Amino acid sequence: MRFVVDANILFAALIKDGTTRRILLFSEHEFFSPDFSIEEFKKHLPELSEKTGLEAAEINVLFEKIAKSAALKIVPFEKFFDAKSQAEKISPDAGDAAYFALALHLNCAIWSNDKEMKNQDAIKIFSTKELMQM
Repeated sequence: MRFVVDANILFAALIKDGTTRRILLFSEHEFFSPDFSIEEFKKHLPELSEKTGLEAAEINVLFEKIAKSAALKIVPFEKFFDAKSQAEKISPDAGDAAYFALALHLNCAIWSNDKEMKNQDAIKIFSTKELMQM
């Protein structure tokens, strides 16, 4: 199955070597994320460093390893720009519209633990718990 992965899922995989990281690294699923998530990663690097106890450079290396091992595909906004206006209409939070636009473009679900994202019926949202049950 294909999933758009929100930034908080990527953060969880960086912070703890747990279920989220294992799903990303060892499942048969395909994972995609908008290039916007890289900006989120950079913005939250100090917070991630504090939570992990790792230096920024170490977190960057870990992120690259996870992204490469999980075959995470970072998709430029220009590739799914055509779905932007529809995504803005269905996204419960304007800040999440890029994830919805990419999911619409790829015709796939979103992996997120943000319960608010489920407040729409156009895109299926899977939590980590639901992915574990698959």
